[in-house]
Amino acid sequence: MDGGVLGVDVGGTFTDFVAIEETGIRTWKRLSTPSAPEKAVLVGAGGLTDQRLAHGSTVATNALLERRGPRTVLVTTEGFRDLLVIRRQERPALYDLEPRRTPHVVARGDVITVRERIGADGEVVTPLEEREVARVVQEARALGAEAVAICLLFAYLRPEHEARLAGALRKAGFPVSASHETLPEHREYERASTTAINAFLQPAARRYLSGIDERFPRLRVMHSAGGLTDAATSGERPVSMVTSGPAGGVLGALAVAKAAGHEQVITFDMGGTSTDVSLCPGEPRYRSATEVDGLAVHTPMVDIVTVGAGGGSIARLDSGGALAVGPQSAGADPGPACYGSGELPTVSDANLVLGRLRPDAPLGGSVIPDLERASDALATLGEPEPSAAAVVEVANATMARALRRVSLERGYDPAGFTLVAFGGAGPLHACELAAELGIGQVLVPRHAGVLSAVGIATAPEVIERGQGLLISLGPEASAPINNTARALEGQAKADLQAAGGTLTALTWAADVRYQGQAHELRVSIDLPAPDTIATAFHSAHEREYGFSTPERSIELVALRCRAQGATRTLPDLAADTTEDTGAPEPITLAGGVAAAQTSRAALAVGSTLGGPAVITQPDATTFIPEGWQATVDAAGNLLVTPR
Repeated sequence: MDGGVLGVDVGGTFTDFVAIEETGIRTWKRLSTPSAPEKAVLVGAGGLTDQRLAHGSTVATNALLERRGPRTVLVTTEGFRDLLVIRRQERPALYDLEPRRTPHVVARGDVITVRERIGADGEVVTPLEEREVARVVQEARALGAEAVAICLLFAYLRPEHEARLAGALRKAGFPVSASHETLPEHREYERASTTAINAFLQPAARRYLSGIDERFPRLRVMHSAGGLTDAATSGERPVSMVTSGPAGGVLGALAVAKAAGHEQVITFDMGGTSTDVSLCPGEPRYRSATEVDGLAVHTPMVDIVTVGAGGGSIARLDSGGALAVGPQSAGADPGPACYGSGELPTVSDANLVLGRLRPDAPLGGSVIPDLERASDALATLGEPEPSAAAVVEVANATMARALRRVSLERGYDPAGFTLVAFGGAGPLHACELAAELGIGQVLVPRHAGVLSAVGIATAPEVIERGQGLLISLGPEASAPINNTARALEGQAKADLQAAGGTLTALTWAADVRYQGQAHELRVSIDLPAPDTIATAFHSAHEREYGFSTPERSIELVALRCRAQGATRTLPDLAADTTEDTGAPEPITLAGGVAAAQTSRAALAVGSTLGGPAVITQPDATTFIPEGWQATVDAAGNLLVTPR
């Protein structure tokens, strides 16, 4: 490692910092600044501008959720003007008599249709005339376009029409995202949606990254596929940043767990605004599609399920008088009531009233929790202590559903996995969730509250490139697969080198389905060959759905190549002490329950602590329920198991 690395993870409530230096590791937190997220990064980083900054950010996600961006115009094939309005004929709420869709980033009137057509076989049906190209440029000017997205029918098979339009629009001074560059795959709505979102996010992402890049010339940016790249590439493809922070957490949790001897893990990252969970059967799982606020986003990403349950999630009574928790969050400003400014009850307030958070232990190392304000806020729901218990129970139910989605609903028994709990609030809830799902052990890493920043700091450079094919997987498929594989390998290697990475591994994946199916599975493969792809797909289908039909025809939908650089060495996260530095302090939890409290730094390797107990540290708090016991392992992690 050439010099130090500063890992930064910008969350909705706190911004986490991890400095990995030759002398060891330093961690700290700052309250996030949602209106100008780069401010918390620059202020928190202080004078460490000579370090390599590895950065995960929610700036792209926030800009998309808030629809805060430029006037974006979509250019598409004649007859497909309403592509982003019609979308898919799927109804998330089947019995809703008046369904409402969230608006897309492109207004219906900001669409330019083009007289041209590429057929499903990749042949030109209607040529693109030069006068059409000139008309598109003129209409974009007339509409006042600030960004342009181009998505023509079947452009992923033959991109020449898109390339001509993109060239003309760029020459005219428009920022352009073209679908054959952003997502060269089938499905017109998903391709158009992803390309439009990419165009919409570019200005905000470039402004944000340039402000940091000026201070940190060695800036690396985390992307959703679980790797780093340079600021220029991230600014060109900001859609790839949508789940960058949570991806870093998965990498960090898996690395810590493997170092401690746990290969099969479920990561559980509960922060101030949301909870992110992911199942890793030895390695991260990846997928190629998600939805953000009802909009389709297709980009390579670590398979993460996110729910709106965090420490800052607001508790309220709905119109029927039932208790609801989240997804609305108090964020960093005003924050939970116990932070001193907010007034609405949150999960953090509930944990403080229950005694799981301690009034004498600063949150994030800087915020002194106010028990009286927390009690007053919960009193708006009923008696403070029963209300606090109910808030935690409802939040736990939401997070348990997410854990089931990544495990049971995908063919995995959670009992065979270790739950890795991190984030500022994760260790508070982990044991109760493990008991709910039948998980027998919980691992709480040494620096649990900033583990996402650790994962970002140690992540490798990664570039993934994909190409849609949509061909039957028979002997005749060898030639197109080989040709596509050669092109993807060359592109991924070249892009990795351009982003400053040095190739250490090249891996392959394929999106595959049985003929007639509407959705495909992403499967990892050793080599891009028909037999290898078929074998991997049958196995994955059996695990995911409980059956496979090898005699049935298979379709290869897309081929993917992942070029990866070197992974940085995980820093030494060992315990601070070799001997216990004092007996735990007796405390009383809600309901008069006797418990123990100690600091994480006071626990030596090999020491144990039975529940109920609270273990505090600057970046997180761990709650050990009755019937569970924590043991400090050789790396300083807490391994919590039922007694």
